[in-house]
Amino acid sequence: MTSSTPALTTRPDRAQGPTEDTAPRPALLSVDDDPAVSRAVARDLRRRYGAGYRIVRAESGDAALEALRELKLRGEQVAVLLADHRMPGMTGIEFLEQAMDLFPTARRILLTAYADTEAAIDAVNVVDLDHYLLKPWAPPEEKLYPVIDAQLDAWAASAPPPVPQAKVVGHRWSARSSEVREFLARNQVSYRWFSSDSPEGHRLLEAAGADESAVPLVVTPEGEPLRAPDDATLAARVGLATSPATDFYDLVVVGGGPAGLSAALYGASEGLRTALIERVATGGQAGQSSRIENYLGFPDGVSGAQLTERARRQALRFGAEIVLAADVVSLEVNGAARHVRLGDGSVVGAHTVLLANGVSYRELDGPGLAALTGRGVYYGSALTEAPACTDQDVYIVGGANSAGQSAMHLSRTARSVTLVVRGEGLSASMSHYLIEQIAANPKVHVRTCCEVVEAIGDEHLERLVLRDSTTGEKEEVATSHLFVFIGAVPRTEWLDGTVARDARGFVLAGPDLLDEGRPPSGWPLDRPPYHLETSRPGVFVAGDARAESAKRVASAVGEGAMAVMLVHRYLEQL
Repeated sequence: MTSSTPALTTRPDRAQGPTEDTAPRPALLSVDDDPAVSRAVARDLRRRYGAGYRIVRAESGDAALEALRELKLRGEQVAVLLADHRMPGMTGIEFLEQAMDLFPTARRILLTAYADTEAAIDAVNVVDLDHYLLKPWAPPEEKLYPVIDAQLDAWAASAPPPVPQAKVVGHRWSARSSEVREFLARNQVSYRWFSSDSPEGHRLLEAAGADESAVPLVVTPEGEPLRAPDDATLAARVGLATSPATDFYDLVVVGGGPAGLSAALYGASEGLRTALIERVATGGQAGQSSRIENYLGFPDGVSGAQLTERARRQALRFGAEIVLAADVVSLEVNGAARHVRLGDGSVVGAHTVLLANGVSYRELDGPGLAALTGRGVYYGSALTEAPACTDQDVYIVGGANSAGQSAMHLSRTARSVTLVVRGEGLSASMSHYLIEQIAANPKVHVRTCCEVVEAIGDEHLERLVLRDSTTGEKEEVATSHLFVFIGAVPRTEWLDGTVARDARGFVLAGPDLLDEGRPPSGWPLDRPPYHLETSRPGVFVAGDARAESAKRVASAVGEGAMAVMLVHRYLEQL
């Protein structure tokens, strides 16, 4: 396959093509097994259309189809296909038939000798041929260009927009497809979603040489197909940083929620070599909140994604390094150095470490719930699923702010939203302003003293079984969407035996470590632990992972900033 790449001009005519300098140029593809004819076609096309279109030529039907598959995976467009009728192995008509599956809107022209005009006429019915062109076509100004001009006009009138960003092909009820979409969305990676049973989804699978068993299929902006990739592979291929740039820092922050982002921002802005390591996406649970209305400085509210994305950009601007899709599996203290080991076996060292890895939502227990996770049962907001909730009856488990914010957000388009709450009301865990909003919203219903005990469905969630905790009575309700916002389970198992934790796994720090005013056993320094310092000097904790923390975005941000102040104090004594 060869192509021409002259500069794009600004002349507004057919030869110019699209006027967006950043848009990939549509292709004009010709295929002829005679090298001399192939070069002649490409030469004449390039002479008139090369400024605005990619001129691609091939010398066999198989080579041309391979070129089309590459263009499809890269999200580029094909405006016109010109195929010689008499080619060995694959005729021009057979090529155009297969090419239609990849680019159904491309205009199709058959190059034919005078003796083959009858076959060309028959091809109008077989492949919906747009035109046949007799060879030779000299002079092209009379016999070639008017035909191509007309076909380009027809194509431009109905051409779909190009898709240069990442593309995801998956099944509507595939758990991994849902996870991939959420991963890309939370990491601000632009992508287009195609159902595997849609025409375009089928074309992308075919171009990648895959079938529905390979979903989710992710096609990078460069056209590389990834079959069911894990998070680390996916992150690396779409341009996210997945490994630290060096092996030693002043401060390593574990976790990218509000506390971690705040610490990374303040650490970097104050001159510390700072790296933040996050296993999924920056923002944590706060990043999944659909609307935060009580955060200082945002009187009209702000989504968690917007707030944390601003914080991420701010931290990067000050020089913090953010490493994504990297899981910290252990912490080691070696003299004055602290080392965190990653899941891939690599080790990152630092003078200080801040544990800001937050908490996870507690999983519901009951028949069918685990099997249908990602297929109608979701933990957290799963904002990529919100459009599918339009005109649906949605259920949410939880009685804290995240559940209330999600209920208000989904109620904009859902037919109804039901909050399932184990307690007798919302006042114990939800902010007053949210309780008032929910009470005034006719679409949102609250069922107290109630819990979800079973999920029912074959391919996806179809029904839930609710139980009244007061009477024990069970009720079956129809729904295809359940969002769960319950409990706070700290992700601290990897710290077992390294730092002190309470009975529930939350990290103890500062005054909580003291026993009648004395430092904990094994504390090596002649001073007590600083306020956010753990049982290991130089290892700090902030945010939801800390025992007795406030579990609010503002307090987490404040603790992240305070931790950096304490890090400076610790470093001054080294």
